[in-house]
Amino acid sequence: MPGMRMIVLGALLAITGGLTGYGLYNRLFSEKAVINAVSSPIESPEKQDRSIPDRLPDITLANRDGRPTAIRSFDARILVVNFWATWCAPCRREIPLLRQLRAERGRSQGLEIVGVAVDFRDAVLAYADRIGLDYPLLIGEEDGLEALDAFGVPNAFPASVFVDREQRIVAVKLGELHADEAAFILDRVHDVNENKLDLSMAKQQIARKLQELASLRARQQAEGDAARVGSANPGH
Repeated sequence: MPGMRMIVLGALLAITGGLTGYGLYNRLFSEKAVINAVSSPIESPEKQDRSIPDRLPDITLANRDGRPTAIRSFDARILVVNFWATWCAPCRREIPLLRQLRAERGRSQGLEIVGVAVDFRDAVLAYADRIGLDYPLLIGEEDGLEALDAFGVPNAFPASVFVDREQRIVAVKLGELHADEAAFILDRVHDVNENKLDLSMAKQQIARKLQELASLRARQQAEGDAARVGSANPGH
């Protein structure tokens, strides 16, 4: 498909399905744009290749039944819009966490998760049915990529957008969402909703915390790699 973009997540991306899966992937994403996914909140405009809007953009994609559904139609006190694809390993890994968060915070804090699958419809429906994915899904191919543009999200999967009750975008997390990151962001959005925290202060706190957690994970990974190398070469 001319005009499509290949979306690759550096070290985080894993393409599965052998030659058949690669052929499907290559048909949908035909232009090469390789980036590394990082933990990131909303950054200042001068640090972005594109602008993340202040509020939930007005986009419409097909739901599971094929009906056009506006992203703004989800009336939630906290909305998480999660961009993903079936061939993306980090996307698949974080789905159980998203389901858990919805179960734990849906009733108490009004959290809703909406998965936006930028992938072929048949593949998405088959995968969602197989794993019992129970939160709302919107599905798109070219229009899914246009939704990424509308959100100002870089060409990377997964990406999670956190939105408050006034449909203001509070934070964007690029790369796999971890439980500690999700808990901190959702607590800050909840505080904003309860008028306990100013929106700009919430963004600052989230930025600092995500950077702190990303640095901690990087150190732990480096230490783990060093330990494995040491155990494999005990005489060195």
